[in-house]
Amino acid sequence: MGLSTLDVGPAEDLLRRALGRLGGPEVSIGALGTHDAFATEQDAAGREATGRETTGTDATACPDASVPVRLYGAHAVIGPLPGADGAPAPACSHCLARRWQAVRSVALRDALELGGETRAAGEWPYATPFAVDAVAALVTALRERPPAPGGPFPEIRLVDLRTLTVRHYPLVPDPECPRCATPCTDTAEDAAITLRPAPKHRPGSFRLRPIEAYDIDVAAFANPVCGALGPSVVHDVSSTSTSATIGCFSMRSGEYLRETFWGGHADSFGHSNRIGVLEGMERYAGMRARSRITSVTGTLDEFGATAVDPREVGLYAPDFYRANPRVRPFASDREIPWVWGYSLRDEQPRLVPEVLTYYHAPGLENRFVQESSNGCASGGCLEEAIYFGLMEVIERDAFLLAWYGQQPLPEIDPATSIRASTRHMVDRLAMYGYRARFFDTRITFPVPVVTAVAERFDGGPGRMCFGAGAGLDPESALDSALCEIATDAVNLQDRTERDGPRLRAMAADFDRVTALHDHPLVYGVPEMGEHAGFLLDPDSPARRGIAPEPPCAVHELRWPDPSGAMAAEDLREDLRRCVDAVTGAGFDVVVVDQTMPEQRTLGLHTVSVLVPGLLPIDFGWSRQRARTMPRLRTALRTAGLRDHDLGPDDINPAPHPFP
Repeated sequence: MGLSTLDVGPAEDLLRRALGRLGGPEVSIGALGTHDAFATEQDAAGREATGRETTGTDATACPDASVPVRLYGAHAVIGPLPGADGAPAPACSHCLARRWQAVRSVALRDALELGGETRAAGEWPYATPFAVDAVAALVTALRERPPAPGGPFPEIRLVDLRTLTVRHYPLVPDPECPRCATPCTDTAEDAAITLRPAPKHRPGSFRLRPIEAYDIDVAAFANPVCGALGPSVVHDVSSTSTSATIGCFSMRSGEYLRETFWGGHADSFGHSNRIGVLEGMERYAGMRARSRITSVTGTLDEFGATAVDPREVGLYAPDFYRANPRVRPFASDREIPWVWGYSLRDEQPRLVPEVLTYYHAPGLENRFVQESSNGCASGGCLEEAIYFGLMEVIERDAFLLAWYGQQPLPEIDPATSIRASTRHMVDRLAMYGYRARFFDTRITFPVPVVTAVAERFDGGPGRMCFGAGAGLDPESALDSALCEIATDAVNLQDRTERDGPRLRAMAADFDRVTALHDHPLVYGVPEMGEHAGFLLDPDSPARRGIAPEPPCAVHELRWPDPSGAMAAEDLREDLRRCVDAVTGAGFDVVVVDQTMPEQRTLGLHTVSVLVPGLLPIDFGWSRQRARTMPRLRTALRTAGLRDHDLGPDDINPAPHPFP
């Protein structure tokens, strides 16, 4: 419930008198939840003109030298405090209002953002002298004895006016705040990338530094007041294989609040928390250009070879556009927004359709496809982020080629792994009724790619789940794929049985497979096993009479460099080798820097890597671009795995099971 001006008034009078007695600082008092903090000035003017704007104290206005005090419900929020000598804080009170609103309930957000009314249900009951004296004392103490900086972000204090409990949370500045953010204009010059030396922190790693080296305070990104990535992070104590964590943030798309999940799957909750925050920031950065202003609008016909052709990245089948007339198909003479990326092959800037790299870009009318986070990755430098983004693109292309092409793959024996943790996890999955199987999925490129399958021994509900990994170290690629199936498999039986009718309906009618989570969950239905027979069943007709070979060892996937080493000491050299392998096969590698200010503060970078022509991952049976692209039909033949291009009867008739 929002608070009107009349509600705040008594508290304001009491607080100012209490501060006067204590010799406290100047304050700016307002209420949260009375205005849409995400509204543009035009939106606010429109609401005021139609009588839909809630009146009341502006909770975002705050003189630079004053201490913000914001009220809502039974809470008072103090901060962010001005800097030394009255200098503005790194985040402002409007950042707080936007972060606060982002973690509210759907009902309150709909009321604020779609124009629903908020009003006081009566007099605000917390404007008592005792509670106000406590707030005044805290405000005065914070100004007289400012706390030592505990991290890269300013902190706010939350006072529970019922119990006088005080909590503190870091406030991450909002990169889209219209009052304090300083976005730059997207330009070709700024898109240029020069690959620099990137020494690894230890042999066998592909990171510049361990995750523990980053100053990541999970509370800054997951807290119920102003969490940048949502109100909380949940520890999945039901998982018996990994210490999985999960969080979620929401973004509005028209009338729909879209949930975006993030999480970690490591062997401790603390490590999973940090991995999850990194993944959440990566997804947050990839959804839209938060710190850059898109500057280019035009047509492909106008830009020519300077631009990435969306038709090479993949479009939906014509039937999709006919069935969804609100989604306009791409045309080369259609004006759309573009962002600047950089071609590592040609060493020059290239324009990229905004919707192909920022997959939640505003402007639904511009979205001729719905991209996902494919190719988005983070790292301690651009070289690291590009390496992992490219690995993801290669991994998913190979997975889709094998799946839709029903290509039998060489099996890998996990007992040959030199990592004890890998062998132990395989044994643990067996304890829970799953056989972990791994397959060499290298098709076009020599980079090791591993597909993992957790297959129930008895073939019952929770039939199978899939994962994949790619990287120059085959042990790491296998471990990444294993981590995915280890987390998902142990809960798959219960989820399949709990959601049985819906999943069986999907198995009978693939048009019901519409969302990301539908793809892996439908393969919990036992009958779906037949569609993976080409991979798992030596007697499946889909194998075309190809008998399985004895499993190979993990080390047989190695792709040594000219010196015979698996990888270099400098990640730049690894990246160059991988880029050369992709461009040598006739593809470009285009990078868009998506890094947000808060990531730079932490020493992180995020990029989106596009390789036009490789198969993109899509979710929803009607939106499978891979099935319409020329590469699906030609790649297996070009790789020497088939003696002909694929025809309609060769293509797997079932949706991919990628998680």
